[in-house]
Amino acid sequence: MGLADASGPRDTQALLSATQAVELRRRDYHMERPLLNQEHLEELGRWGSAPRTRQWRTWLQCSHARARALLLQHLPVLVWLPRYPVRDWLLGDLLSGISVAIMQLPQGLAYALLAGLLPVFGLYSSFYPVFIYFLFGTSRHISVGTFAVMSVMVGSVTESLAPQTLNDSTINETTRDAERVRVASTLSVLVGLFQVGLGLIHFGFLVTYLSEPLVRGYTTAAAVQVFVSQLKYVFGLHLSSHSGPLSLIYTVLEVCRKLPQSKVSTVVTAAVAGVVLLVVKLLNDKLQRQLPMPIPGELLMLIGATGISYGMGLKHIFGVDVVGNISAGLLPPVAPNTQLFSKLVGSAFTIAVVGFAIAISLGKIFALRHGYRVDSNQELVALGLSNLIGGIFQCFPVSCSMSRSLVQESTGGNSQVAGAISSLFILLIIVKLGELFRELPKAVLAAIIIVNLKGMLRQLSDVCSLWKANRADLLIWLVTFAATILLNLDLGLMVSVVFSLLLVVVRTQMPHYSILGQVPDTDIYRDVAEYSEAKEVPGVKVFRSSATVYFANADFYSDALKQRCGVDVDFLISQKKKLLKKREQLKLKQLQKEKKLQKQAGPLLSACLTPQQVSPGDKMEDATANGQEDSKAPDGSTLKALGLPQPDFHSLILDLGALSFVDTVCLKSLKNIFHDFREIEVEVYMAACHSPVVSQLEAGHFFDASITKKHLFASVHDAVTFALQHPRPVPDSPVSVTRL
Repeated sequence: MGLADASGPRDTQALLSATQAVELRRRDYHMERPLLNQEHLEELGRWGSAPRTRQWRTWLQCSHARARALLLQHLPVLVWLPRYPVRDWLLGDLLSGISVAIMQLPQGLAYALLAGLLPVFGLYSSFYPVFIYFLFGTSRHISVGTFAVMSVMVGSVTESLAPQTLNDSTINETTRDAERVRVASTLSVLVGLFQVGLGLIHFGFLVTYLSEPLVRGYTTAAAVQVFVSQLKYVFGLHLSSHSGPLSLIYTVLEVCRKLPQSKVSTVVTAAVAGVVLLVVKLLNDKLQRQLPMPIPGELLMLIGATGISYGMGLKHIFGVDVVGNISAGLLPPVAPNTQLFSKLVGSAFTIAVVGFAIAISLGKIFALRHGYRVDSNQELVALGLSNLIGGIFQCFPVSCSMSRSLVQESTGGNSQVAGAISSLFILLIIVKLGELFRELPKAVLAAIIIVNLKGMLRQLSDVCSLWKANRADLLIWLVTFAATILLNLDLGLMVSVVFSLLLVVVRTQMPHYSILGQVPDTDIYRDVAEYSEAKEVPGVKVFRSSATVYFANADFYSDALKQRCGVDVDFLISQKKKLLKKREQLKLKQLQKEKKLQKQAGPLLSACLTPQQVSPGDKMEDATANGQEDSKAPDGSTLKALGLPQPDFHSLILDLGALSFVDTVCLKSLKNIFHDFREIEVEVYMAACHSPVVSQLEAGHFFDASITKKHLFASVHDAVTFALQHPRPVPDSPVSVTRL
């Protein structure tokens, strides 16, 4: 039963319409006239000018509407806050904000140490940026504030520009700390400027160049950096400041060398705090469904450790390092030190990109889960303003934390009202309660940091999963991890991005090439090596590449085409040229010999000879004198006439459906393919080109007298049908094409 018999009248009509559409497309492709549809669209799309009496009023109305739309776009709180469902969301946001603030307090104190600053600056960085993001952010669930990866990146900058020692002499701690605050706040302003600028020019797509394997490998390596940086607090050691490539290796070697100098009391404090925190986290995981909110283990640890330290005198009796004085109240704004911009510009751009990548990836995860949209460009602006304004108030660069974001979502948070509540809670601590934590041991903060690295260190298992899933992604992960460990965070990111982009180029250089065959009784063509039912059409070769053809893989495309066709094209062409050249040389020698004999015989002998007595040489001379048409006759220059093997196909069809663009190298490569295969008496056709590719072919002057649009078809099946009906080159097209 045919397709039309099996279908109803409506299906038959649709099939006829589709057939007519294909026929129309085929006719358009074969026409020699220029394409006019774009001009028609432009004519239809033109608007007449508005009446003069209304132009000024229309301009004012449009300007007012644009200003209002721009304000709502860059200040989203004006859009969602008036519609905030107080009865449904307020209680959840209140509990979520308190839960996040309980986590924010110890993490802010601890991550300030990672940044090389006093703990109180971690509290400042947990207040200002969080409240600014509440006004400008578009994600409802991410928790902005201090983050381990960002803090360790800041720490590498502050320690390099404000080291512990200078020329083997110890720098005054007060001077050093003030200089580090100046460096960190200036860095935050510069990071904010980069992020705001990129957001305003709609460069939010920049993060797409950071693939998931790259980000996961980078954050895993950063977690290792964070872990190593906390060893000095765990063992109570005083280490030299290392920066630049291999600084992590130098730090590990120094820790191993000074390990006998460890303070037992500090090690015991860190170990007890770490074990208690791990137990609390395990309980939270097991009792997650039963508990209304997670047990605040970190806050309880802060309170308990501070009380024990104060009661037992850990600092004075056992020599355990403590946080020290935490000043109450907020600091006045300070202008950034513009003289440091030139030293910080590279690190600032790296931190800006990494911070945005982490924030937008988490934001999109929560947005997909809860059914709303996150604007990547507005997220850049929101994070940039958080860092810019925070830097003026002496904060260091921030991003969002995965652990706090998960807590904010799981405890009932529905909007950034939870973030605003947590920032107000932190403000209360800064103003009134911060000085109570002056006896908190630094080893406890180090234990909090190390335990919170558990999630990122678990990403080491990506090696096994990527080995099974995708070896190329595994290579990106490993190179990113190794480069970040060995070259530090800024250089490691640049190396990993460059490597991942080069890997994309390499993968396009080695696409899958295939010879297509027709599935019986259909117009579908598939790889004959993969589908047993697909059979090659006799006399026709259909070739396809899985990637676009451009300068990096054009030569590979041509080589693969000649190899898959089963014909040594270059050898046939060279042999054909040699035989034709040899034939011409023989004819030339014979002609010279006949001329020599004729000259020796003299004019009398030639006059006495009758026409029947004229030698074959004289006949050849006469034929040569009249022209060389016989030597250039097609029958005499064919492969068969020259005794060379002929290809088992008369037509070659290039399936160009995978092409998304063409460049000049691709155009030259396609023209050379036409030339080479016509030399061995095979006609070439192209099929399935997209409209933008056809426009680029026209712009590149690809079509001429030898390659016309009669060689371009809407589908592979159309090209195959035409090739079977015309087994020889198109009659009105010259066979030869100039090789480029």
